[in-house]
Amino acid sequence: MNTEIRGTAHFLQQENVRLQKENERLQQEVVRLRLILRNLGNLNQMTLAINSNTDVLALLDQILQAALDSIQAEDGSLLLVDEETKELSFVVVHGQVRTKLVGHRIPLGEGIAGWVAKHGESLVIGNVQNDPRFSAQTDQAYQFKTRSMICVPILFNGRVLGVIQALNKSNRKEFVNGDMVMLNVVAQLAAGAIARAESILLNEE
Repeated sequence: MNTEIRGTAHFLQQENVRLQKENERLQQEVVRLRLILRNLGNLNQMTLAINSNTDVLALLDQILQAALDSIQAEDGSLLLVDEETKELSFVVVHGQVRTKLVGHRIPLGEGIAGWVAKHGESLVIGNVQNDPRFSAQTDQAYQFKTRSMICVPILFNGRVLGVIQALNKSNRKEFVNGDMVMLNVVAQLAAGAIARAESILLNEE
């Protein structure tokens, strides 16, 4: 076997190993996506079945967890608009500051979450430190470091009910537009849950 043939054989062996690893990775990704879709389907059924006995906060917690799992984000939060005070309130938080951040409030329009709530538009930001809309106040108050972010509005009939934000993708990877699409799907679930809960409360009054 001459040098050229040996080189070709070696290349083909390496390429075969690479393709096998890529195939395994894709199979794992398919399994992960199937689990996510099943989870989202279950959450959708739970949203449709909301009644006066439903723990809506626990359901929103599950919805947020599904959101973060689906895009492999390390931290995230779900904030609701307080129409009276014109503020966003952190109602569900996952990640490093979960026990500290719940109940924290920021004015509408402040920071990236406030901007999204005010304008009703989704954002994907690779490096928040370079974005003029980013406010470091919350990070500084809770000793947290936001690197990257996706923030999407929770919309129902044109009304912004709140926002969902996902922070810092795992392994320091960058968020992509596909992640934003997935987060918007989850935000629709959250919107349905909140709207149904509000409707039940109004009917009980």
